[in-house]
Amino acid sequence: MNLRKLNPFTVYRGLPRPVYVIFIATVVNGTGIFVYPFLALFLTQRLGYGPAKAGLYLFFASLAYFPGSLIGGKLADAVGRRLVMVGSQTLASAAFAVCGFLGDSTLIPVLILANLFFDGITDPARSAMMNDVTVSENRQSAFALTYLGHNLGYSVGPLLAGFLFVHATDWLFFGNALMGFLSMALMVCLVGETKPDRAELERSAKTDESDRAVEGSVLDAFREKKGLFGFAALMFLYQLAYEQTIFSLPLTAVAVFGDRGAAVYGTLMSINALSVIFLNAPMVSLTRKFPTLANVAFAGVLYGLGYVGYAFARGLPLFWACTFLWTLGEIVDAVNTWAYIANETPKSHRGRFGALINFVSGSGRWVGPAAGGKLIAAAGTAVLWCLTSATAFAAASGVGLMERFSSKRRKRR
Repeated sequence: MNLRKLNPFTVYRGLPRPVYVIFIATVVNGTGIFVYPFLALFLTQRLGYGPAKAGLYLFFASLAYFPGSLIGGKLADAVGRRLVMVGSQTLASAAFAVCGFLGDSTLIPVLILANLFFDGITDPARSAMMNDVTVSENRQSAFALTYLGHNLGYSVGPLLAGFLFVHATDWLFFGNALMGFLSMALMVCLVGETKPDRAELERSAKTDESDRAVEGSVLDAFREKKGLFGFAALMFLYQLAYEQTIFSLPLTAVAVFGDRGAAVYGTLMSINALSVIFLNAPMVSLTRKFPTLANVAFAGVLYGLGYVGYAFARGLPLFWACTFLWTLGEIVDAVNTWAYIANETPKSHRGRFGALINFVSGSGRWVGPAAGGKLIAAAGTAVLWCLTSATAFAAASGVGLMERFSSKRRKRR
């Protein structure tokens, strides 16, 4: 018996060297996410914001990311991935470093907005670089590894941040900035520029590959890739539903368990984090033999099954089971969604497409809490979870139809 074939972690072997560097940088960066998990508490307890003002600030803070992302996508294609990513991440970290010296100054919220803006510039360049250094055959494994890296880092970061918030608040900002600088130093030292040159784009344009380069503006490229933005709209529905696990799930736990609700929600998030860390490789190993769209549709089914259970759950075991189900969906979704987008994005427009697709699909993150809050106030948590489940199933059906049409095209070739 070949034991190597039984080891699911072999999915991470044989990837391009830059992928491993990006993985390590992602772990470092994720470990340093100190500020955002405690931002609401910092605003209310340190700066004296009321809940309504803090909520309004967080809403506008989430919007600050998107103009940066659109600018970053354009710059990544025009200037280069490495330069844009390193420059913008350095500015984002510098904004946090300055915050560490300001105590309880009212300038801090302004600098946090600046950090989010520059972080928005960084992400399209980072995703374009990942697309540049991978090919369709290894993208599922590569994205799975970086997804694991983020979760490994984030499993540690908030624990450190909790200690710092109580004992050394300024080090929330200093520590976040330090980790950001360190992750960028790794990229500067170990990864070169990956942006395709003109000759490579011209060769690509003559092929029949799904990510072949396209001549003309981003609007010209859109006309060839309308289906990709239909897919992004379906991912908006996934994000809209998923956001309820962050906003509505703690409210549901409190409604069911009373004073124990906060502690229960903490255990659910622990199940989520541990499942992602330990089941990431096995899930990738099990699903990579199937088309990426089929996997994304399957993820939506797992989401829907997990969410609907919360409408009827009254005891801990069912809450745990529901959380486990949608976490499996999260793993399959995270890996395959970006692999599909990478495979379908024109090589010549990777930065711009990444930014725009992230804008379309990511809008669900800031629409979700507002929609969930209104629905809970009007009809209660049970109705909220039934509709959330229906949203996930509807989006999964849409992705399933896309896979059916894609399969017919593959058979005609």
